[in-house]
Amino acid sequence: MLENDIRLSVKTALEEDLGYQDNAAVSGRDKANSDITAQLIPADRYAQATLITREEGVFCGKAWAEQVFNQLGGEVALHWHVDDGDLLVPNQLLCELSGPARAILTGERTAMNFIQTLSGVATHTKHYIDKIADTHTKLLDTRKTIPGLRTAQKYAVTCGGGKNHRIGLFDAFLIKENHIMACGSISKAISAARALHPDKPVEVEVESIQELQQALEARSDIVMLDNFDVTMMLEAVELNNQFFDQLNADKTASKTKLEVSGDVTLDTIANYAKTGVDYISVGALTKHVRALDLSLRLKNT
Repeated sequence: MLENDIRLSVKTALEEDLGYQDNAAVSGRDKANSDITAQLIPADRYAQATLITREEGVFCGKAWAEQVFNQLGGEVALHWHVDDGDLLVPNQLLCELSGPARAILTGERTAMNFIQTLSGVATHTKHYIDKIADTHTKLLDTRKTIPGLRTAQKYAVTCGGGKNHRIGLFDAFLIKENHIMACGSISKAISAARALHPDKPVEVEVESIQELQQALEARSDIVMLDNFDVTMMLEAVELNNQFFDQLNADKTASKTKLEVSGDVTLDTIANYAKTGVDYISVGALTKHVRALDLSLRLKNT
């Protein structure tokens, strides 16, 4: 899925810039020639360029940049000095490029857009990870992603040290208030999910300790504690432990995982993690994106 999405998202991004319609008869170099400013440069001019970061962060986006120049004819060679997930320092050299000057200049902004955005996600994720490094809680992303960049942003989260929640609406159940109301109860919703797709994980969102008790009794795989305060989180963890101890007399039952969601910030996440919950999901990882500051400079040749 990721490889296919990289190709399609790069294709769309280049079409935004170049305005061409995909046509098998149009070569990569001809596509690059749609850049009217690059046409000021002789077609046979070859050049070298360097890509650096102006600030510290976590690098992500290598495959997207490579795909940009592949779709522009594949004549630009990229020599990387970093890999996805690497920690960066200001003014660090990321990549050296060589090839037709037109193609380098045509592809630079699209390639940098992907790298700066995905590196921003990875960097922001790392900031959250650092806050809970001394706990056993795992950091999860959400579906609050930029449209068209779902898999890209979720990949960037993993580069920053986080984990992926469900990818979409197809790979896991997340039963929320309106689903519960439509089904009649938490137990009925979970039973229906088990019958429909017994191989898919089932998660239920609850808003009170009473609803948590119902979800535990119905054997939800994961329970999302929506907007619980720290006191309620501690109570939820204790209740889950007690329920598991009673259930696991024969040592065969699996323990329900607890996930915290809502009002999670860099200032609050450490206290939430110390309650002993298994997961904390943060929409800000992919929703509040600040791009990493990059710079590409052409060399005289």
